[in-house]
Amino acid sequence: MTLRSLPIALAISLAGLTATAATQDPAADTSPDRARANFARPIELAPDDVRLFAEPPAEYRTLPGDTLRGELHSFEYDSAVTRTRRKAQVYLPPGYSAEQRYPVLYLLHGIGGNEHEWTGYVKADAILDSLIAAKKAVPMIVVFPNGRARADDGVPENPFTPENAAAFAAFERDLFDHLIPAIERNFPVRSDATHRALAGLSMGGGQTFNFGLTHLDSFSWIGAFSAAPNTRPPAELVPNPAETRARLKLLYISCGNKDGLINFSQAMHVYLKQHDVPHLWNVDDHGHNGETWGSNLYHFAQRLFR
Repeated sequence: MTLRSLPIALAISLAGLTATAATQDPAADTSPDRARANFARPIELAPDDVRLFAEPPAEYRTLPGDTLRGELHSFEYDSAVTRTRRKAQVYLPPGYSAEQRYPVLYLLHGIGGNEHEWTGYVKADAILDSLIAAKKAVPMIVVFPNGRARADDGVPENPFTPENAAAFAAFERDLFDHLIPAIERNFPVRSDATHRALAGLSMGGGQTFNFGLTHLDSFSWIGAFSAAPNTRPPAELVPNPAETRARLKLLYISCGNKDGLINFSQAMHVYLKQHDVPHLWNVDDHGHNGETWGSNLYHFAQRLFR
């Protein structure tokens, strides 16, 4: 059975998984069996692994018919990393005006997704539309990239390979050297760290930790949801807690209490707590799925750029 033939909930759950050593040891086992083993890890909850926020309203991903809506646009840019023309989706908020400058959120997908996972599976654009229309979130531009930086960046038949994991690591240079400059040339986004956020789900959550915490000059707002085993050790990502404290506006970490990958987020939370780095740690009642990612985007987006 291939990943594509699995039921959608299980396929998306498995889509966020890869072996920890994939970007460190090319010989590491990154097979679907290893991914399933990672997902089935024993879950041990500490006393502070608890919910910070209630579930969103039942219809939080459904727009009323009369709500002013944002727009999704296809966007292409050239990348010297992949030597191809790459694709992303760009969300323009309700009431968008090219005469106004906006903060920008870069939102990263999981190992089995692409630039459409957040909007197709999680309904991120509907979540943002509702929040912005209700004035619960600041109007922002959101960029949904393809975080798999290789020439053939389609979803592979088996995403659990060292080559696929390496493509997610290579996206770091694609993001900073090509995508961000292209967005800033083509859209009225603010270009300072105070008005730029990075967040992601699963493999994209690991990318968010890896790229965001090591580029505090680029992002002041970071959100990692259900981070996958590609997450580097906390001490590598936050070697100078005082600098992290001083430069970050928000560090939001979440995972479901039914998610076998929770130990990666727990380790980050424990390290940050030990080193007095302020952060939000939300442990909800979900697994590794769109319910937790949608819910946490709902809460994260309301706290951005305030």
